[in-house]
Amino acid sequence: CKESSLCYWNPYWMLPSDVCGMNCFWEAAFRYSLKTQPVEKMHLAVVACGERLEETLTMLKSALIFSIKPLHFHIFAEDQLHDSFKDQLDSWSFVQGFNYTLYPITFPSDSAVEWKKLFKPCASQRLFLPLILKEVDSLLYVDTDILFLRPVDDIWSLLKKFNSTQVAAMAPEHEEPRIGWYNRFARHPYYGETGVNSGVMLMNMTRMRRKYFKNDMTTVRLRWGDILIPLLKKYKLNITWGDQDLLNIMFFHNPESLFVFPCQWNYRPDHCIYGSNCREAEEEGIFILHGNRGVYHDDKQPAFRAVYEALRNCSFEDDSVSSLLEPLKLELEKTVHTYCGKIYKVFIKQLTKSIRNRYGRPPKER
Repeated sequence: CKESSLCYWNPYWMLPSDVCGMNCFWEAAFRYSLKTQPVEKMHLAVVACGERLEETLTMLKSALIFSIKPLHFHIFAEDQLHDSFKDQLDSWSFVQGFNYTLYPITFPSDSAVEWKKLFKPCASQRLFLPLILKEVDSLLYVDTDILFLRPVDDIWSLLKKFNSTQVAAMAPEHEEPRIGWYNRFARHPYYGETGVNSGVMLMNMTRMRRKYFKNDMTTVRLRWGDILIPLLKKYKLNITWGDQDLLNIMFFHNPESLFVFPCQWNYRPDHCIYGSNCREAEEEGIFILHGNRGVYHDDKQPAFRAVYEALRNCSFEDDSVSSLLEPLKLELEKTVHTYCGKIYKVFIKQLTKSIRNRYGRPPKER
């Protein structure tokens, strides 16, 4: 006991140094337990190109505001954005529980130009994340126009719901087939009845790297790293939404590999622009807001923009987060002339719970 330097006036047990025995044994066990059971870290990836700096930082801030477990951000960005990301993220150093890594945009050299121009600049980078982040077991990928209205921990916990064949999780592209895009216009295979949206994609990348995927290019099953380029070559003239279409094709042939989570985890204007059609959001509120079509930056969907501006302008101080609800509610009430604004309460239902759960107690009690 003395040799292992565990006998001293013990702050845990408050026993003098000459009383050692089992007390030292249990303290050694306690310390060993702390060392061998590290807190799980969540990994979140985003790809930012062009004028996406502010939008990406707002997304990252929303992730930090509510999350509990430590976060590691994997930020893939054009070279000219790296300094700006570093300056801003380093200024958040007082916020505990996160770190980050910046990466350049990289594609296979023989087809880099083609991949970079697919759909939106750099968006197809997400397809190569399992191959680039080889040491990362699981990952949550999100588009830059995502806002977390509840802890990242909650969507991360869905990994435990995967069955033995599932490697990734996404939400349906549409809830209402009558306004669906894939089922009306797609010129390629797609998952399920209305396809899936890849703006929020949870991945067990260890499984993705190991799996051999069925496909319509050969009778031989192919691994993730071998299937992407042949898939692009076959379908590049038939796809509209780039990498999302390729994912739909892949999971059309491997439906057992996809876990589908409800629309409230990827809530887009399509869920309310023609009338409310995400039942789960009506019941429990929006968990993750996805402002695609640039709705955070124009006046077409003011309810989405109001939430974005509230979180963009919010700081990390407890009072700032707790006090954003009332002004946000007033702004949302001004949007009732739109279909999404008519159901504005779904935008703050879960947000209210998240703020109360995370910031509802005095700081000393947290």
